[in-house]
Amino acid sequence: MGWAKTQPDAFSLRTGRPDPRGAYGLLGREVIGLLKHVQHAPSKNVIFVGGLDHHIDEFGREVFELQTEGAKTGAELPYIVDQIITMSDFDFDAATNTWAHNLGKGAHRALCCRSPNPWGLPAGDRSGQLDLIEAPHLGRLIEKINRSRAAAEPLQQTKGN
Repeated sequence: MGWAKTQPDAFSLRTGRPDPRGAYGLLGREVIGLLKHVQHAPSKNVIFVGGLDHHIDEFGREVFELQTEGAKTGAELPYIVDQIITMSDFDFDAATNTWAHNLGKGAHRALCCRSPNPWGLPAGDRSGQLDLIEAPHLGRLIEKINRSRAAAEPLQQTKGN
């Protein structure tokens, strides 16, 4: 944001005074451009870590939103990335989850990987390989996602021939 405030877009054309709307607009465009560039990085796993804002909307529902500088990035990010995963504490029956069978009942930290989900958490999985709740192990999660990608690659190569 500091850089964006020094650019010509951050100043009013009429008065020459600083215009925060121009700085936020420039920042949003730059961040989205960077995200789209990273989206097409071949054979790379890029991980963004962020926080969630939690509030109650005017209808009394819990709402979770990405904490980002400017609204544009938070609104467009889910359409750019392949996975959105939320880590949280879940109170669930271990019998219903394959990786948690040794944990027992109660609250356990886990990754929510699909939407819609009962908690209203931001989540999404374009690979189609992830369960609603996954173990909180990023390495195994990436391995599971990449296994599905590796299986699809020979199909894509034969289509081009």
